[in-house]
Amino acid sequence: MYDRLVRIGSLAAAATAVLTVVNARTAPVIAPRRAAAAAREWDRAQEQERVTVCIPARDEAERLPDLLADLLAQRTAASLTVLVLDDDSTDGTADVARSTAAGDPRVRVATRRSDGADGVGKSMTCIDLGQRALEETDPTVVVFVDADVRLTPDALDAAVSCLRALDTTFLSPWPGQVAVTAAERLVQPLLSWSWSVSLYVRGANRGRRPSMGVANGQFLVMDAAAYRAVGGHRVTRGAVADDLTLVREFRRRGFPTAVGYGGRVATCRMYDDAAQVWAGHGKWLWSQFGRGPVAVGVGALVSAIWLIPPTGLLASSAITRRWAATGYVAGVVSRVVSRRAEGSPDSLARDVVTSSWHPASILVGTALAVSSDRGRRRGTLTWKSRVLDTRR
Repeated sequence: MYDRLVRIGSLAAAATAVLTVVNARTAPVIAPRRAAAAAREWDRAQEQERVTVCIPARDEAERLPDLLADLLAQRTAASLTVLVLDDDSTDGTADVARSTAAGDPRVRVATRRSDGADGVGKSMTCIDLGQRALEETDPTVVVFVDADVRLTPDALDAAVSCLRALDTTFLSPWPGQVAVTAAERLVQPLLSWSWSVSLYVRGANRGRRPSMGVANGQFLVMDAAAYRAVGGHRVTRGAVADDLTLVREFRRRGFPTAVGYGGRVATCRMYDDAAQVWAGHGKWLWSQFGRGPVAVGVGALVSAIWLIPPTGLLASSAITRRWAATGYVAGVVSRVVSRRAEGSPDSLARDVVTSSWHPASILVGTALAVSSDRGRRRGTLTWKSRVLDTRR
C-alpha cells in the first residue's frame, strides 16, 4: 500500500510539474514594452486612459515613501491620480505621505471615513478608497496597490496595456515575492506556485467560474466601469481575503478576470521575519481550504502528492526509491519553474536551493493552515493590532 501511494503521488507531482511548465509558457506575463513600434501604439492608447491608483495604508510610514516615489516616476502617457488613505495609523503615515508628495497635484492624501459598519481587516479602507476613486477622479482604470510593493517605471503602463490587450476587466499582475529570511523563503514562493500547479491559467482566465478566479491584492488593475458595476469593494466588507472575494464577485457578475506573472514590473516583500510570516498568513489561510472534511481532504491530497513520495527515498525497495526520487524532483521542478515565471527577484541558483526545500515548505504551509483554522475557531487572529472577527 505504501509503495503504491509513493508511486501515485509521484505521478501526480510529475503531472503538476508539466502543468507548471505549460503555464510558464502560456500564461500572461506583464512586462515593459519591448519594441519602438509597440511603444508608440501603447502611448496612443494610454493617452485615452485616466488611471487612479489607490493605496490603503495603515502604519506604513516606513514603506510608503518608496512606493510613492515609484508612482511619481512612472513613464506613462495616461492621466495619473494617486489616492492614499490613512487607516487610523499611529506612526504618522498621512504626514509622511504628504511630505513625500511635496505638493505634487497628482497625489491626494486623506484619512478613512467610517460609516459605523463593521468590517474585517483592510476591507473597510478599500471600500472607502474605491468610492473616492469613482466619485472624485472619473477614472477609466482603478488600480489598488499595497504600500510594500515596489514598481518599475513602466509598471502601470505595462499593466494597463495588458488589461486592455487581454480584453479583460480585472487583472492581477502577481508581484515577484521578495524572500530574504529562511522563513520567507520557505513560505512566500508557495503563493504563486499554488495556482501554477493547480490551474491551467490560460483556460481559467477565459472562463467565468468564480472558484477559478485568482488574485493578489498587492497589485490589482480593474476597468473602472466594471468595478463600478460590481459595487466596488463593498462585497469584501466581511472578507479576510478581500482580493479573492472581489475577483469572484467580478466573475459571478459575468465579468472576465485574469491573473498573470507580474514580477518583471512589481515586487513585494510582505513580511520581515518568521513571526510576521506566521501571523500574516495565519489571518487568512483558514478561508482558502474549507472547513471540516473539506480541509482534511485538501490536507490529505497535498500530503499524498508532495510529502509522502519523498519519504520513499528511505525505503528498502529500489523501485520505490526511484519513484520517490521522481516525485521529489517533480516538486522541486514545479517550484523552480513557477518562481522563474513569476519573475523572481532572486538568482536562478538561489531559487534552485530554496526549491529543494519543497517538502519542508509543504509541512510549514500545512502547519500554518491548521494554526489559522484554530485561530479562526477561537477568535484569536489579529493583524496590525486589530482583532479579526472570523467566527461567523
